[in-house]
Amino acid sequence: MTAMETGVAGGVSFAQTHEQRELRALAREFAEKEIRPKAAEYDEQQTHPSDLVAKAHDVGLMNVHIPEELGGLGLRGFEGMLIGEELSWGCSGIAVSIVANTLGAAPVMIAGSDRQKRAWLPPLVEDPILCSFALSEPDAGSDAARIKTTAERRGDEYVLNGSKMFITNAGHAAWSVVFASTDKAQGHRGLSAFVVPMDADGMVIEKHLDKMGQRATDTSAFALNDVLVPAENRLGEEGDGFKIAMQTLDFTRPGTAAGAVGVAQAAYDYAVEYAKERVTFGVPIAMHQGVNFLIADMATEIEAARLLTWQAAWMLDSGYGRKATLYSSFAKRFSADTAMKVTTDAVQIFGGYGYIKEYPVEKLMRDAKLFQIYEGTSQIQRLVIAKEIFLPSAD
Repeated sequence: MTAMETGVAGGVSFAQTHEQRELRALAREFAEKEIRPKAAEYDEQQTHPSDLVAKAHDVGLMNVHIPEELGGLGLRGFEGMLIGEELSWGCSGIAVSIVANTLGAAPVMIAGSDRQKRAWLPPLVEDPILCSFALSEPDAGSDAARIKTTAERRGDEYVLNGSKMFITNAGHAAWSVVFASTDKAQGHRGLSAFVVPMDADGMVIEKHLDKMGQRATDTSAFALNDVLVPAENRLGEEGDGFKIAMQTLDFTRPGTAAGAVGVAQAAYDYAVEYAKERVTFGVPIAMHQGVNFLIADMATEIEAARLLTWQAAWMLDSGYGRKATLYSSFAKRFSADTAMKVTTDAVQIFGGYGYIKEYPVEKLMRDAKLFQIYEGTSQIQRLVIAKEIFLPSAD
């Protein structure tokens, strides 16, 4: 399925440019030829896909948002979203390993000085290195005011102490943007953001987390023990951290939503194929209303999720800024919940076969669950949506 790719009507158009169609086709080809053959093995063994990260880097599917003047392609969020959906159609765990640099690098792109951008972003283009975004902690996820990691100013340096949890690619990253409190009394308004090399003295990977789904993505916990960070590595001013984090998540949520759409699309594709082949009571199960109505709902909900995601990405690219927050949350919430529903229904269509690892929909169902949790749970998205409805942003 595609969402109105050809033809231009008056007013609103969802037609893709030739370059966008080519980029999408490249990502689909990579997913089909490189990712899918290894998806089950890497999921089973929880393998970090360093080989596929390197290949994706070589063909230009990583770091696409880095500006041209810094060596990147300078593509918009919309193009990154198209890539993310197709890679996730192949395997969302491997896809996240490839595209998570967008999340790690976004704070630098949003709040970094020219010097900071030139120091940290070009190396991502030159080599297949990874970076990460370290906001969550053992006791602080959506509630940023509970962040306990501290950053104490000492002359031209800060001393960071604390723990981070659920950090994507942290175990293989060259550097991470760490959010720490520089003023505990100010709660979330006292947070600041720092670029911290992962090989700095006192940085310790405590655990690679054993996850239910998206197992080919490294998710780790790490500790900071008296880690010295130059003051020049602080992004923005002291107290800007929460704002930087929220702007980052607004930017990346359409990409996360696109990943959920990709997983749902994969489950739908498998379900349709199986429904045509599986015969009961003398006819393919696709002929039974109980099955084909499920598939009709899948198709409708995937298309709706995709269009919400495209709209959110378009709004961000069009300069709506924080006013696009509502639409990013629409897309993230609906796409995540759609992926969970569609993959569950796909398992149902496969019946007993859907429940065993020999068939791919079992993995897709496990992978889908995480979209309802990371980068703001579905419940948090509902809170954001309600806030924007009743207390809309002034800016």
